[in-house]
Amino acid sequence: MALEKQKSCNDLGYTNLLNTHKSKLLYEKAKEILPGGVSSPVRAIKPYPFYTKSAKGSKLIDVDGNEYIDYCMSYGPILLGHENQSIKNAIQNQLEKGWAYGTPTELEIKLANEIVNIYPSIEMLRFVSTGTEATMGAIRVARGFTGNDKIIKIEGGFHGAHDAVLVKAGSGATTLGIPDSLGIPKSATENTLQIPFNDIESLINIIKLHKGEIAALIMEPIMGNIGPILPKKDYLKEVRKITKEEDIVLIFDEVITGFRVSLSGAQGYYNIKPDLTTLGKVLGGGLPIGVIGGKKEILEKMAPNGPIYQAGTFNGNPISMAAGLSVIENLKQKYIYENLNLNGDKLRIALSDIIEDKNKNYSVSGIGSMFKVFFGDKPSNYAEALKCDKKKYFDFFHQMLNSGIFLPPSQFETCFLSLSHDDYDLEKTIDAYKENL
Repeated sequence: MALEKQKSCNDLGYTNLLNTHKSKLLYEKAKEILPGGVSSPVRAIKPYPFYTKSAKGSKLIDVDGNEYIDYCMSYGPILLGHENQSIKNAIQNQLEKGWAYGTPTELEIKLANEIVNIYPSIEMLRFVSTGTEATMGAIRVARGFTGNDKIIKIEGGFHGAHDAVLVKAGSGATTLGIPDSLGIPKSATENTLQIPFNDIESLINIIKLHKGEIAALIMEPIMGNIGPILPKKDYLKEVRKITKEEDIVLIFDEVITGFRVSLSGAQGYYNIKPDLTTLGKVLGGGLPIGVIGGKKEILEKMAPNGPIYQAGTFNGNPISMAAGLSVIENLKQKYIYENLNLNGDKLRIALSDIIEDKNKNYSVSGIGSMFKVFFGDKPSNYAEALKCDKKKYFDFFHQMLNSGIFLPPSQFETCFLSLSHDDYDLEKTIDAYKENL
């Protein structure tokens, strides 16, 4: 069994030092009934993914009994750690009362009030079930409010898997969106314009080319799906100034950064007020949730008040609302972000020192509880990120997995810390980086 497992990994050049035979067997079964054997493409780790049996704190346990220090944290939502007791209690208490009604609940009002009080830019909001639904709805609201069809997105920015934003990165400010998937008609993205991150001149130029036609600029204030890549000094302030002058709705997609970079997200950290905000991930504490929030004059145009339609059976689901209230109650404690930021700084400094000692042309990026080692120079946009060595990173990913460290299996995904990562986890992680880099 062990020799068979070892050979299958070596065929692709990856030596698996852990016993993952049960995961391999499950993957063989999964390939017969799930496309690619998975329910989301990023999970299709070659030669096969490990299958998680349980999670606690900062750790994942797979079906073969292997333990991993987790830095994916479900790709961002698990800020307080796996199986957080207070979130668990909130979910269990609500389960006793039911878990889907199809009617309004007081929980929606309570959670909405909490969000409005934390995010100065949000005066009104609509709960949805996912970040994808939130960004899709925000774009529709912006188009309906302005009467314009065109939107600007940042090259490499990921705003969910819906047609208007699932486009390849363009090569310049005038590049129109090309569908990044079969099944998306060109007409679905012909109104999607793209510009590089951290490039004010490109923003100015594209607005000049499409004067009076642009409904919105949707952007991650910190690029999370190719990074993290941070905004340059005053970049976001300039973006806000220009979009306001041109009557373009500024949408901050804070599905990743909301409640993670600070309690009030990246917009609170950088002191910027967008017109619309999308939230998700951390707010749900591991349960499905999304938020379309922003100015009252814009959100009031949504049905049933106005003509912009958005609906969902699971919008405002009481289990997600209960979890969200518990998350916010926890995050209001001052020590939470102090602890996360302290550990984030400690890890980034240690990784930078390792890279310098080894004289590697790698770089470390991050902020707060987000971090990443780029196998190349630190990028400031998508085109620069693509120059990093993806193959070398994936080799490194497998080495770290053998060391009991689970990183995102892509050079272009952010690593996340949680409150449950302790000094032991950090030291073991730093030692693994030191060995495997």
